[in-house]
Amino acid sequence: MKTGSPLGTWRWLLSNVKFSARQNGRRRKPVINDFSPIAAEVQHLESRAMLSSVPVAVSNLIFTHPNSGSGNQGYTPTQIREAYGFNQISFGNVAGNGAGQTIAIVDAYNDPNIASDLAMFDQTYGLAAPPMLTVVNQTGGTALPTTDAGWALEESLDVEWAHAMAPGATIMLVTANSSSLTDLLAAVNYAKNAAGVSVVSMSWGTSDFSGETVYDSSFTTPAGHQGVTFVASAGDTAALPEWPAVSPNVLSVGGTTLNLILNSATGQWTRSSETAWNASGGGNSAFESEPTWQRSVQSSGFRSTPDVAYDANPSTGFSVYDTVGSIGGWTDVGGTSAGAPQWAAIIAIADQGRVSHGLATLSQPNAAIYSLSSSAFIDITSGSAGKNTAHVGYDLVTGIGSPVANLVVQQLSGTGSTPPPPPGQTWTSLS
Repeated sequence: MKTGSPLGTWRWLLSNVKFSARQNGRRRKPVINDFSPIAAEVQHLESRAMLSSVPVAVSNLIFTHPNSGSGNQGYTPTQIREAYGFNQISFGNVAGNGAGQTIAIVDAYNDPNIASDLAMFDQTYGLAAPPMLTVVNQTGGTALPTTDAGWALEESLDVEWAHAMAPGATIMLVTANSSSLTDLLAAVNYAKNAAGVSVVSMSWGTSDFSGETVYDSSFTTPAGHQGVTFVASAGDTAALPEWPAVSPNVLSVGGTTLNLILNSATGQWTRSSETAWNASGGGNSAFESEPTWQRSVQSSGFRSTPDVAYDANPSTGFSVYDTVGSIGGWTDVGGTSAGAPQWAAIIAIADQGRVSHGLATLSQPNAAIYSLSSSAFIDITSGSAGKNTAHVGYDLVTGIGSPVANLVVQQLSGTGSTPPPPPGQTWTSLS
């Protein structure tokens, strides 16, 4: 990272905080195990002239394993639904699938093939199409922005896997005109005001920065709108806190390495181990105060991330179909980007249950999530990311743990009883 004038002498210009599909100035190489992060450019401006120094932070876009033309090799929806307990969610005789809810996904630029790529993904894995997939620009219009291959793969990941985990939910993809924070926040503003939206997923971020608290109000439920939850990936640079994940108004998702086995007793996939992913972002913000709902798990005086965790290691990544980028087909994708849309799916399903019982959809549910019983999470107790180490209880790599989705939903929605764990497995900790 280049250095320049002290940050205190710089004036932030929000429209010049940008994300790029460029990897530290290098093109992505289409090889297996290419773990180079996609960079985000953070440009500081003085009142009249741009500084020559441009610090670089890492965005939460994607890590990929191109499949070398041999087909889809990452984890499948069935494997993840079974391992995390999505397949056990129901409300009486009604499937817990997010029906009646809308998940808004905010990304930059346009993916012109998103509908056909989702259709191929669904056909491959035997999924019905979502009730509706809509794609709009950052103000809700139909004149979509230009295409960027890197962001198109992000959009494929987000849309396909939010749908895979909450197949009954409507998906709204809101495409910002560019990767500037001004445009991305304009897209967030449209998403949270759109009719029917109950959760907003954001798989992007920039380094914790002075003045970010001014923009935290972007992640609040509008007056007169049903409750909205905002979910963001914690980042893919070890031990680095990122915004908007550090906003106290956002649910921050860190990363794990998830290994599965096929349970011979049940014929279903289950977790054999889950450990901290060594590139997961997280840490204490330098600018956001400690929320009251974190005081039971940390006492730094500052907001810490992540809150929760999900599989993120590209070596245990997710199968994604995308035809816009150079790969042109099936790709294995990881990074904390994968966790944000799937946690958004969990929230959408919980909202489905709440609505069915006459309750309001969730709005900023962090306090509720921290108060859930320990049975609703797998406490990740081994592994590390930079200086941050996973251990018993809350930590700066995996938060309070990865979800037992059926129990998270039951407790957030106030529905159903707590079922026993699957044969041969206990809901405690895995390492």
